[in-house]
Amino acid sequence: MSNEPAFHQVYRSINTPLTIWGAERRLFFLAAVTAAGTFNFFGSVLGGLVMFAALYAFARWATVTDPQILRIVFSASRSKTCNDAGKRDADFRQEVTARG
Repeated sequence: MSNEPAFHQVYRSINTPLTIWGAERRLFFLAAVTAAGTFNFFGSVLGGLVMFAALYAFARWATVTDPQILRIVFSASRSKTCNDAGKRDADFRQEVTARG
């Protein structure tokens, strides 16, 4: 056996998120469906386009910042109070003022 390291080629496309026009695909479809709903509800093409542009800009920003940001935000909302120092401080303050 040789002690030389083995090098394996890794393609960049394996580690990049799937995007449409530079936005993560789920966020892109959310923007498109919301814009279509806005168009149907208000009957305004301009309203649908403005909604799509705003949500698409947010989707691009979120994808460039961190492609997993939505997964992180949604899983953080399910965390318990004992794991969140900010929430625990508010509860602690209430206990201290109640004791006197």
